[in-house]
Amino acid sequence: MSAVVASATSADAASTVVPADDVADRLELVRESAPLVQCLTNVVVANATANILLALGAAPAMVDIPEEAGLFAGVASAVLVNLGTPHAEQRAAMEHAVRSASTAGTPWVLDPVAVGALPVRTALARKLAAARPTAIRGNASEIMALAGVGAGGRGVDATDSVDAAAEAAEALARRFGAVVAVSGAVDLVTDGERTVLVRTGHARLTTMTGGGCALGAVMAAFLAAGGDPLVAVVAASAVYTIAAEIAAERSAGPGSFAPAFLDALAGIDGEGVRARALLA
Repeated sequence: MSAVVASATSADAASTVVPADDVADRLELVRESAPLVQCLTNVVVANATANILLALGAAPAMVDIPEEAGLFAGVASAVLVNLGTPHAEQRAAMEHAVRSASTAGTPWVLDPVAVGALPVRTALARKLAAARPTAIRGNASEIMALAGVGAGGRGVDATDSVDAAAEAAEALARRFGAVVAVSGAVDLVTDGERTVLVRTGHARLTTMTGGGCALGAVMAAFLAAGGDPLVAVVAASAVYTIAAEIAAERSAGPGSFAPAFLDALAGIDGEGVRARALLA
């Protein structure tokens, strides 16, 4: 049986295997349900995020003004809160959306972009995390800074390794009852008790605008399908990174990678997942 994962990174976390069949099933559920994902995200990646959700089979909605964000979060299938360019109006909209999503039981994902050295977004990230997101996704430096054990990276780029962030990720997961995903060469996903490593992917994904931020939206789409949140986040990461591998094989560089990645996401199916899933 092929699997996407599997070794624990600390004595506190139990080793976990997520079968490739479960990932394939989750992908099928997303395609069948076409979840409506509200994205309160940054201006740099909004277009890429919308296109990636469409390629996956989800429906993006960039509703991020205070007067509408809370109302929409109550009817959306899932919500992404990405702190990449948190101007004042969007910050207010994020708080409205989070309150509404929490009341409605709508899954939501927090992406604490560039937290640490930047005070406005760092304070906001900690306030929103206290509202107990379904999942938190970031690079190693962002996760460590949110946990209070690091100063953040170089802007949006990590200066810490995924291994270094493992204990911080587990602690965050236990503290807020969230699934925490640390993106890197090998992605780490934990709920504080179980830890999963997703070993698929390609470095070219880091050369595409929105390559990291859009993953948070994809996780929201997979969470909307229901079931075990850990499995949903692992499945989102696996599908996304397998599509990156496929796109890298079909492209010559960053310019051709982005459209190839959209094509790969649109074309990936259960058979493709099973063929490329890795045993840790």
